[in-house]
Amino acid sequence: MNKPLLAVAALVAAMAAAVATPTLAATSSLHQVATIPVPGNALKSFDISAYSPGQDLYGFSDRSNHAVDLIDTKHDRFVGRITGFQHGGPNGLVAVGTQQFWAGDGGSKLQVLDLRARKIVATIHTGGTERVDELAYDPRDHVVIAANNEDNPPFVSFVSTAPGHRILDKLSFPQATGGLEQPLWNPNDGKVYLSVPVLDHHKADGGIAVIDPVKHRLLRMIHVHECMPAGLALGPHDHLLVGCSDDAVDAGFAPRSLIVDLATDKVTRTIMQVGGSDEVWYDRGSDHFYLAAVANTHGPVLGVIDARTGRWLENLPTGKSAHSVAADPLNGKVFVPVAANPSVPDCANGCVEVFASH
Repeated sequence: MNKPLLAVAALVAAMAAAVATPTLAATSSLHQVATIPVPGNALKSFDISAYSPGQDLYGFSDRSNHAVDLIDTKHDRFVGRITGFQHGGPNGLVAVGTQQFWAGDGGSKLQVLDLRARKIVATIHTGGTERVDELAYDPRDHVVIAANNEDNPPFVSFVSTAPGHRILDKLSFPQATGGLEQPLWNPNDGKVYLSVPVLDHHKADGGIAVIDPVKHRLLRMIHVHECMPAGLALGPHDHLLVGCSDDAVDAGFAPRSLIVDLATDKVTRTIMQVGGSDEVWYDRGSDHFYLAAVANTHGPVLGVIDARTGRWLENLPTGKSAHSVAADPLNGKVFVPVAANPSVPDCANGCVEVFASH
């Protein structure tokens, strides 16, 4: 065969291979690979999940045992819990560096957890009267952003991660009449994005607050409609996944999820196949968004979205109260806590469901 024909044949073969073998992000083939029983008090109330890259640990806020429960992500097993939280906690959870989780607690407290010592090593009082809820970590400025969602008015605190953990400033949100939800730090612009479920008592009008974490001020508000946003996850191309909450479903809005282009502050895609989510997650290993869609139509699911295209891929059934999710980007496993359910094997006392593509 001459060289031009060889070139054409090679091109045709390459195109055929591209069609026959879609990229990982273009399709999803997750299935449940393990169920990890949770010991102690029956798991009836829990909150946010996080992953520590330095420790190969998945953790979630276990209010039933007033602890952060720890799962070995390599071997899919419960390895312990960090106790010492009061009634009303733990709530939000975020990895800080490679050796710590920080967790929101009742009584306006923020707890610093050492993952090697498996104990609380510092307690910060944010000066409110109600619980500290959701959290974000800004590693560039060495700050944790903590939301007191139930105080009146709600506020966020900017807390130094340096020894002493000084509260640098606070920012109040009197317009947030439905509390505050997930903050998220964006490494691309250095700003913090914060879910505001309800603005000025209008349930159909929610927002994503854009905050300067250095000057501690509100820059602007991205409005979203009939969403009451909860979880946030930043994917490629500065595309922000917004999990429209279970509260939005309770308010009569159809379950949905949104993709916001942060370059324009516009909603570029509305995904109607999955919604009613609390925590959402971006996994850089698979280039997938994962949604803990507890109030999705026909029951709780783990929603999967292609983060590069914004295309919905699939929903996998989870279980009772499953509103929390995190993934290990190194092995592709996805972890979802499920409340105690005697009718489910290995979950009579509560469990963590593990999903993977192999």
